[in-house]
Amino acid sequence: MTRLQRRLAALGAAGRKALVPFITAGDPLPEATVPVMHALVQAGADVLELGVPFSDPMADGPVIQRSSERALARGVGLSQVLDWVRAFRVDDADTPVVLMGYLNPVEIRGAETFAAQAAEAGVDGVLLVDLPPEEAEGYRQALGRHGLVLIALASPTTPPSRLEAVCAQAEGYLYYVSYAGVTGASRLDVAEAAGHLAQVRARTRVPVMAGFGIRDARSAVAMAAHADGVVVGSALVSVLDGSQNADEAAARARAFLQPLRLALDGGPVAA
Repeated sequence: MTRLQRRLAALGAAGRKALVPFITAGDPLPEATVPVMHALVQAGADVLELGVPFSDPMADGPVIQRSSERALARGVGLSQVLDWVRAFRVDDADTPVVLMGYLNPVEIRGAETFAAQAAEAGVDGVLLVDLPPEEAEGYRQALGRHGLVLIALASPTTPPSRLEAVCAQAEGYLYYVSYAGVTGASRLDVAEAAGHLAQVRARTRVPVMAGFGIRDARSAVAMAAHADGVVVGSALVSVLDGSQNADEAAARARAFLQPLRLALDGGPVAA
């Protein structure tokens, strides 16, 4: 089993919901990326999604757009992101890391070269927002040759025929976009998302993580009732913004995520 499969299987066996935080690599400060990754694990993260800064993040709202812009302005690119994963692996050989981003940086290297470099750095999976499932097979095969998985996405607007194909292709986990829109919007309708999630979970053999609109412990618990786990991104990125040094960023990350972990494990949910 891969590192990601082991972690998800252990969560399933224990009846626990996965907590998957997203951060943009290089933001709020390049030197804070690895300390924040470790702080999130200490606070209860099960899988880390590490955003690769990109100039045209079409699926992202203003918070993550600005975080990408800040990271790019500091010269952060894919090579540096992979270096940070290597540095993280020095002290953490167990927590799965998924790179989340867009196709262009992968295309520049070529799928095979990218897959080899990502695997060597310690990456476990890749989520490419703008890669259509109809064009994904070559990338999936290249990643698979190096032990990585290509994370699939589905949304409320995915038609039934395409949903069947996406669910059949899904590896590692399936990322379910909880509403039609960009990241960070305040439009989460848990009841509506629950119906779609039931359809997705009935069609796929891998765990389903609900993302978009998860902002705090209350929304995390509400969505986790209908999914195998939750992804939290914009709210965390917003909390990190403005940190003056790596220690402050790590402390903010830890303080933000701990209440979500506690609530997902059955603890109290703050009003």
